Amino acid sequence: MKFVIKKEDLYNGIKIVENATSTRALQPVLLNILIETVDKNSIRLIATDLDLTVLTEVDAQVEEEGKITLPSKTLNEIVSKLGNKLITFEKDTDSSIVNITCQNSKFDIIGISANEFPPEVYNVDLKEEESFEIEVKPLTKAARKAGFAAAGYESSNLLSGIVCDISGQTLEIASTDGNRLARVREVIKNSDEKARQLIIPSRTMNEFSKISSYIDEDSIKIYTEKTKIIFKSLKTTLISRLLDGQFPKYNQLIPNESPKNAIINVSELTSALERVAIMVNDKTSIVKMEFSDNTIKLMADTPDSGKSEEELAINYTAEPLVIAFNYKYVLEALKNMDCEEVKIGLNTGLSATVFRPNNDEDFVCLIMPVQIR
Repeated sequence: MKFVIKKEDLYNGIKIVENATSTRALQPVLLNILIETVDKNSIRLIATDLDLTVLTEVDAQVEEEGKITLPSKTLNEIVSKLGNKLITFEKDTDSSIVNITCQNSKFDIIGISANEFPPEVYNVDLKEEESFEIEVKPLTKAARKAGFAAAGYESSNLLSGIVCDISGQTLEIASTDGNRLARVREVIKNSDEKARQLIIPSRTMNEFSKISSYIDEDSIKIYTEKTKIIFKSLKTTLISRLLDGQFPKYNQLIPNESPKNAIINVSELTSALERVAIMVNDKTSIVKMEFSDNTIKLMADTPDSGKSEEELAINYTAEPLVIAFNYKYVLEALKNMDCEEVKIGLNTGLSATVFRPNNDEDFVCLIMPVQIR
């Protein structure tokens, strides 16, 4: 195998696939990126951890066909530090050693035979009847805004997934970990009008969102089968398993109206929360919020360290209310809002509280308060 490639093209290709490599060396080859020639003008990079697989094609001048797997971390470090010139890859005929040269720099990397890389993870049968097109921007925007509330990634936990619901010209994405819930709606072009609901691992959606910055097309194709989902653009393909089960009926949990409402400047509340949180108890992360006549007081304390408080002027005219939250949940909700003001819908000190951009019904976050002892 021998090919010549631009540094920028190769580096971008590595960035697209590298996060799909395994973090556990159960099979050493899964720590590697498979590099294989496609034709005279391109190579393919593939990485997998058996749950998630990413493939991308990169322009290159191929002189000799072949394939090899190379350690992802080492390859990334080498390519990132090379000059912005042409790089030559040449595999030794009788071994798994690859010679990489760029101007006066030379590296010999020991790889693992491509025959040890599992072909079943990327040799998939794409059925057009099980596919649909979707615009990249609304999909990634919705995933970013509503995906943060998913539970930590576990292969068996349905709440570690993001539900993607397509109905008519509306894309709805939601996630919940049982303590909070986020939901967003985006307008899309849905040519076949078919309703679909998919539960996609949050890690998969996060990875697609990162990769999307390298996709030139406005829309991609999504292929589905019983256990897999495949995101396919012209040069890049992401393959993941789908989660199977009944996702909670989250829309039933979101109240249409709240007895008490507060309107607060998002940047002011964010900054105040970050300051007050300096004194939170690391075990609980609790910040108390005291709502009274056009004022909110934020309070935190740690028995061994001290306490903090800060007041903000807000729009609130209902009866006084004291409520407490894990401040990290509130901060994440605020940082995913593209607005100047947040509307907080309150009921009692133990009722789920609604955070949404003021004058915008498309994004909503529901956070369960913490009982004050």
